[in-house]
Amino acid sequence: MAYAHSFRITLSNNKTEREGLAYLLDREPEWYLPDAKGRKNILDVFGLDRKFRRAFDLVWVKGRKRLQGEECVVTSTDAVVFIELKTTKKRLLNNPYGFFFGATKNELDFAEKLVDRFAFCFACLHADCRSHKLLNLAELKPLIKTQRIQYQINLADR
Repeated sequence: MAYAHSFRITLSNNKTEREGLAYLLDREPEWYLPDAKGRKNILDVFGLDRKFRRAFDLVWVKGRKRLQGEECVVTSTDAVVFIELKTTKKRLLNNPYGFFFGATKNELDFAEKLVDRFAFCFACLHADCRSHKLLNLAELKPLIKTQRIQYQINLADR
């Protein structure tokens, strides 16, 4: 029972994230959605460990507008910001206030390492108040009301 409920929540969250990506890519022409190869390339250009390949969703290349179907190829670190997307369908009239989200240790480590080259993007998809807000880790920390550590553990199959 718990597994089925958890699975439904995961599917719903994945759908919401896809909607968030579509919403942002429609509104932010300098933002790119890199594929797996593109993620590795970007990390290599920055000289960063590939363990961070899942610590970001989008890349903002300031001053370069994305063309239809264009792949995200980065050759310089000058104008790049890594973006980790957090989405909700909750009615948030003052986004990001009231946002509830999860973040991995890897995402937080990456944010701390990159400082102003990393931002969390809080996307509210509620029909009454669609919006998005970028915050780097230093801007986010004073807004945190509560936080807790949760370990997610997979046991071996038999």
